[in-house]
Amino acid sequence: MKQLIYRPAHQTIEDLVPYQTGKPIEELAREMGLERIVKLASNENPRGPSPLAVEAATRAVAGMNRYPDGGGYHLRNALAERHNVAPELIVLGNGSNEILELLAQLLLGEGDRTLYAWPAFIVYRLATLAHGARGIEVPLDADLRHDLNNMADAVDDSVRMVFVANPNNPTGTYVGRDELEGFLDRLPDRVLPILDEAYCDYALHLEDYPDGIELLKEGRQVVVLRTFSKAHGLAGLRVGYAIVPEPLAELLNRVRQPFNVNSAAQEAALGSLGDEAYTEESIRINGEEMVRLEGALADLGLSTVPSAANFLLMDLAGRNGADVYQGLLERGVIVRQMAPYGMPGHLRVTIGMPEENDFFLDALEDVLNGEGM
Repeated sequence: MKQLIYRPAHQTIEDLVPYQTGKPIEELAREMGLERIVKLASNENPRGPSPLAVEAATRAVAGMNRYPDGGGYHLRNALAERHNVAPELIVLGNGSNEILELLAQLLLGEGDRTLYAWPAFIVYRLATLAHGARGIEVPLDADLRHDLNNMADAVDDSVRMVFVANPNNPTGTYVGRDELEGFLDRLPDRVLPILDEAYCDYALHLEDYPDGIELLKEGRQVVVLRTFSKAHGLAGLRVGYAIVPEPLAELLNRVRQPFNVNSAAQEAALGSLGDEAYTEESIRINGEEMVRLEGALADLGLSTVPSAANFLLMDLAGRNGADVYQGLLERGVIVRQMAPYGMPGHLRVTIGMPEENDFFLDALEDVLNGEGM
């Protein structure tokens, strides 16, 4: 039989490593013989979505024989009203990840480069390599924050896009308005700044946190990414959006798939926007539990990075992260390993509901004390 040769269009694809999502909770429970598993690995909203979002998605499922609204008319208009921008500036995505991919598809070619901090959201690297470009990775500073001065210094003639995750994942740190504006002032006009604000709902109350949408409305030529996967609790439906300068929106809609956000996702997002009190309560619980977790981890001798998101990055005080991760897994707690981000002595834990956090803390204390290991 003839052997087919599969050759990637771009050599950079050979450098990609598939994104690791982990096993389904049910399969993990079966394999390890566990009755309870608490997942604190993916920065989801543990409280779940608004009941209004669930009701709206359920109604939408009855019409699943019809294609969704390819232009997202009602959702784009609701977002436009929420943010006081024109609907024409809003591009919907199958999660904000898809918009990252669309931007790379649209703007990157052989020999181009992107620029981003490291460690940061790993999809910046993946999207860059998948489209034939290379990334310039600038290390975070000593406080694990974006080093915007060094990032600006690293811009050369090959750079087309700069990613700034604010707050950053996996550290939870953020940059303030003055330093971000100073950074934007230093970028050449040919470089597109992309402000990834997936976790902004947890940070907008901070006095110096820069709202990227306000910067855009002030005339800054930036792309602002938002998502319903975090504070709104719709991670399973994959719905995100970007607010961009109008000429770029028109180009993105040329390469965007016509039915990229499904009907249930659009309706659930509308329902969630209509239940602002529910989202605010989720944010309040997250804040209270984060403070409690920080204190409890300190009592166990572990330091954490100050976070403006819905997770904490833990320094394991010289312990091997893979060993602690495995010990937690055997006790029914899933967290995120940081070795792929170059931080083998750290783990990232999502802020759960109070009972989930208690379960995690009990399991972690057992692991740190060496019980059953």
